[in-house]
Amino acid sequence: MTDQERRTGRNETAEERADRMWTDLIQEVRVAQTGVQILFGFLLTVVFQQKYATLSHADKTIYVVTVILGASATGALIGPVSLHRLVAGRKVKPEAVRLASRLTTIGLFLLLTTMTASLVLILRVATNGSAVTWVVAGVVVWYLACWYGLPLWARHRHTTR
Repeated sequence: MTDQERRTGRNETAEERADRMWTDLIQEVRVAQTGVQILFGFLLTVVFQQKYATLSHADKTIYVVTVILGASATGALIGPVSLHRLVAGRKVKPEAVRLASRLTTIGLFLLLTTMTASLVLILRVATNGSAVTWVVAGVVVWYLACWYGLPLWARHRHTTR
């Protein structure tokens, strides 16, 4: 198969497409990675605050789960960087892009759960539990609409068949 036969609708080879997709993915990861690292850093400081000792057992459990989710999200969102570093120059970029994309999707889901759990904890402490469920549910619906609903709608509406 010649280079011309392998070209796609963007007039690029599979290798060029993988390069472009890798660049796009890394830009996306940079945004999410920064957010999750800042959130995780703040979460790590909570346990050292005086108020932590006064939290209920349930709130401490929510905190521990939130920290674990934040650590997991951080790992998944940093994963593509390590993947790229370890496979660079091995002529596996299309496969690396697919794996990094999966890690990023997992990382975004874990970030969603981390933010949800953080919101639950903060609102439980700040409001003594009143209306927390409804507020958190509303915010989660907003996250889902922004992060999944709108992109999936756009993909469905604008994808050529």
